[in-house]
Amino acid sequence: MSLPAFQAANAVDMRTSMGRFTTGVAIVTSGSGDQACGMTISSLTSICLDPAILLISLTEGSRTTDMVTGTGRFAVSILGARQEAIARRFATRGGARFEGLDCEHGEFGLPMIKDALVQAECDVHSAHDVGDHRVVYGLVRNLRCREGAGLAFYSGRFGDFHDFGHEEMPWMF
Repeated sequence: MSLPAFQAANAVDMRTSMGRFTTGVAIVTSGSGDQACGMTISSLTSICLDPAILLISLTEGSRTTDMVTGTGRFAVSILGARQEAIARRFATRGGARFEGLDCEHGEFGLPMIKDALVQAECDVHSAHDVGDHRVVYGLVRNLRCREGAGLAFYSGRFGDFHDFGHEEMPWMF
């Protein structure tokens, strides 16, 4: 089977093409006082280990992006395979995302998703507007992790990861 001819990139083809890249799923949250906001993201990556910096990409003009920019802080909760409902809840626009949700709070008081595989509290290291998104580098201040299978996202669908039974391959940083 051959690939189609190259063509100029457009938003629909970009979304379809990048959907072929399996990612994990995370919730980014921020807040100030009794105001809290959050969104589901799949654009998350570790940038460096020392200092610990991660990168997130947020939709420009969203409440969460504005809160992260305004407070200079955010939390990331990497979801487990059984947390699809929470991913969907935070992926929709508007609504009371935190209503009735049992959250945990770290040292900075930011809401984090209970039972997430990873919870990280970050200070904004730097941020850049790129197209219709704000790319934010977060200096990880506090971090905790638990065992479990991660929630995966591929071609608009949630799922989980199945390994091939090989030994773990360490990152080559």
